[in-house]
Amino acid sequence: MRAALPPMTALLAILACKPSAKNATTDTAVATAAATGQSRATAAAATKPSTDPSFHPAWSKHAVIYEVNVRQYTPQGTLAALRSHIPRLKALGVDILWLMPVQPIGVKNRKGKLGSYYAISDYTAVNPEFGTLADFKAVVDAAHSQGLKVVLDWVANHTAFDHEWVTSHPDFYERKPDGSLMNARDNEGHETDWTDVAELQYTNPALRQAMIGEMKWWVDSTSIDGFRCDVAGGVPTDFWVDARTALEAVRPDLFFLAEAEDPGIHAAFDMTYGWELHHLLNAIAQGKQ
Repeated sequence: MRAALPPMTALLAILACKPSAKNATTDTAVATAAATGQSRATAAAATKPSTDPSFHPAWSKHAVIYEVNVRQYTPQGTLAALRSHIPRLKALGVDILWLMPVQPIGVKNRKGKLGSYYAISDYTAVNPEFGTLADFKAVVDAAHSQGLKVVLDWVANHTAFDHEWVTSHPDFYERKPDGSLMNARDNEGHETDWTDVAELQYTNPALRQAMIGEMKWWVDSTSIDGFRCDVAGGVPTDFWVDARTALEAVRPDLFFLAEAEDPGIHAAFDMTYGWELHHLLNAIAQGKQ
């Protein structure tokens, strides 16, 4: 039985990287597109520099983001229990709810008893421990009724080892020299100790289309307002440009937050992290710099 935990008041400080100049932002997408065979004209047409105010949803420009870990947020650890807290979060000053991944967690190579939310075994389903798809939609509806937006944590870099793509689309995955699946790599391309997840292969156009389709399913089915993209720097920037372009054709005001800090990734994202600035401020506060 889960021990009762008080609601977690999350302090989320996300610092946008300094936007790059127009040419630098656009050329990043073009360069990465060239590496995967996408035409320069297509990449350029799909990209607006993030320094253009119209690039960002108007509702996002002064918004407060609040991260929610569904399992730990309430004693029940469910979406239904979370829903009852939305009026309180609104009163707290929250504008955007960022929900950590809500999909089923892989069993194969699972880390610990509960596993990691970031080892997803099915992109278009809800973890039954949290509730149902109807429960998720009810959270989104309740948030919208309070004037809040909802973004979903999206794990495009890797899947659980028992995701159905492993058997139905083995060409979607990176391989080690011996032919076995590769563990996920980080933003710098180094293989990690994330032994519960397998790295996806973004040189495969079919994977790219499939991943965009999975993201579109959530926009169409649940009316979420955007995505926080996990290990976004581990996925080619031109994929994110394509994904944003395709999804904005459905919902023009979607918001995209990247777990990355390379200014070039602003070709596709509204906001990124500021780890370097965070570390610098810590060093200054500690008198080390």
